[in-house]
Amino acid sequence: MKKNDLILGIIVMIVWGLNFSVIKLGVSEIDPLLLTALRFTLATLPAIFFVKKPNVSWWYLVIYGWLFAIGIWGMATWSIEAGLSAGMASVLLQMNVVFGLFLGYFLLKEPLPINKVIGSSIALAGLLLSLTVADGSVTQLGLMLILFAAISWSLASITVKKAATKKIFAFSLWAMAFAPVPLFLIVYLQSGSEVFVQLPEQLNGRVIFSVLFQAYPVTLLGYWIWNRLLVTYPLTTVAPLTLLVPVFGLLGGVLFYQETVGLIKLIACLCVISGILIGFINTKMLSKLKSRYI
Repeated sequence: MKKNDLILGIIVMIVWGLNFSVIKLGVSEIDPLLLTALRFTLATLPAIFFVKKPNVSWWYLVIYGWLFAIGIWGMATWSIEAGLSAGMASVLLQMNVVFGLFLGYFLLKEPLPINKVIGSSIALAGLLLSLTVADGSVTQLGLMLILFAAISWSLASITVKKAATKKIFAFSLWAMAFAPVPLFLIVYLQSGSEVFVQLPEQLNGRVIFSVLFQAYPVTLLGYWIWNRLLVTYPLTTVAPLTLLVPVFGLLGGVLFYQETVGLIKLIACLCVISGILIGFINTKMLSKLKSRYI
């Protein structure tokens, strides 16, 4: 990977990791699903008028949009509001890789390489260990919501594969356009009209910053750079960069919210991250390393 592209990739991972702390900043002020709805409203408007619709079925756009915006980020945002720390949310959301492996095996008949099975087992051990964290950074509801988000991410990935489009950015942008209305509707059904009446008073500097940061650096700019890297380089070269997201997610929680990282939490996080890293390693990479250094 070229130096400039590597730097851009790392910057995106920093932004995505710190995003969990920015989400926490927003949900301390307003309803988490309302915050998510505002994020995707600004992310799609007016950008969608400048990007041509990809040549895929509308159903793929709807399904992906709901999974991505409601299933992943709606639930992830809600999980932080439900007491899950920003750092732990960034780590546990990486379980989507593990869930995606097994969903791919059962739904798409994809193979299960031994390194991915071993890596998934280690990551699952980290997930189970996180259940024993007793410092208040992991709540039962928060854990359930973030795992739902991780499963939604896996299903969203399968939807992209089924859509078989190469215009991923346009696909994501048009799909996200279907998210705000259902999110606003869910907020209304949960909380009534009062939450919308109070919104103008709640739109302080912290909320506005949270929404703008999530909509533009995280969503539009971040995914544009990420998709460009995916098109330019092999997936095995680009994908390991995502392991930096939970690292910066944890650092953001420590720096901005003084979240503690005890021994049990540290081991749990290392299990999840290292397990996913093992899953990225393939036989071709091992053979190259062997021929180079042995």
